[in-house]
Amino acid sequence: MVAVTLMWSTAGVVTRHLEHAQKFEVTFWRSLFTVLSLLVILPLMQGRGVFARMRHGGAALWISGLCWAGMFTFFMVAIMLTTVANVLVTMSLTPLLTALASRIFIGHRVPTRTWVAIGVAGFGIAYMYASQLGQGVSMAGTLVALCVPISGAANWTVTQHSHAQGHDVDLIPAVLIGAVLSSLITLPLAWPFQASGHDLGLLAVLGLGQLAIPCVLAVVCTKVLKAPEVALLGLLEVIFGILLAWVGAGEVPGHDVFVGGTLVIGALVANEIVAWRGRA
Repeated sequence: MVAVTLMWSTAGVVTRHLEHAQKFEVTFWRSLFTVLSLLVILPLMQGRGVFARMRHGGAALWISGLCWAGMFTFFMVAIMLTTVANVLVTMSLTPLLTALASRIFIGHRVPTRTWVAIGVAGFGIAYMYASQLGQGVSMAGTLVALCVPISGAANWTVTQHSHAQGHDVDLIPAVLIGAVLSSLITLPLAWPFQASGHDLGLLAVLGLGQLAIPCVLAVVCTKVLKAPEVALLGLLEVIFGILLAWVGAGEVPGHDVFVGGTLVIGALVANEIVAWRGRA
């Protein structure tokens, strides 16, 4: 799982070394290379019948795929519009937004500790955004980034509801559906293509090594690790991503990101540790 978060975290630093590719083209090529990678990986893992089974996966599988498409698309567009640190800190809200969505839509009880974590994390995000507004920084990228945890929360809520109904969603085919939809959605917006051969090489690396392989490994990890372990280890993506963008692309996070990010990550860590101890 640590290796997964390290692979996920490479998106920001790699995109900073692109030459000509623009935001929607970057999204299109990364999603397309993810599709090509999964078309090879999926049959190797689940047999050639996996594609036939996808046709009978039910509405939840396709809704999950649509949510994945949203996460893939909004993430890459946001990365091209704002700093890596802004995007990653905002993305880390996914577990807390999932708790809220589960409470609203499927009636899951939200523990007091999680309400406190939501409040602290919300304050951290508000502080980060308010500081940037005060500095005259455009909020377009940040608002797009906020759509990533919203899509993620919708995805996990749908899969939880489906599981409660006795129908588990196979997340790896859902990732493939998401990549296909993301490619189709961004293709007309990406035209005419401007990416150089250098750009295509980097985007192919992202499609395979930053998205396809780690997403498959993450699904495998969730079958072995407990939910709090996955949640805590997943936060390493934020730390790795900010450090890689800092060291590899000279993108130094501002004071507002340090303060807001510390509040968000601290709230998430405290929430998961308390939950872990309670289960023990």
